[in-house]
Amino acid sequence: MARKPKVGDEITLSATILKVMEDGVSSVSVPTYNFPLAIDTPQKAKVGQKVAISGFATRVDQEDGKVTVRIDGCGLVTVVIDSSLPRSQRHRG
Repeated sequence: MARKPKVGDEITLSATILKVMEDGVSSVSVPTYNFPLAIDTPQKAKVGQKVAISGFATRVDQEDGKVTVRIDGCGLVTVVIDSSLPRSQRHRG
């Protein structure tokens, strides 16, 4: 069983590329987050490709089973804890 994330943990989210734009930005979909998100386009990215985006947990709600992650350049994203992958290292905690 994976450990529960804590505030300050680095969190990795899986995202699917929805659209690649010419200006170096991609629109992605993150499971359990109901809005598209814009990220810098990874090299050789294609529509439908899965990519990992990382950030730091700023809020953890164990009762609702959600974690809010600050993604650089994207802002805050709140997802279901089971859809996120906490990394082993802690930062900014």
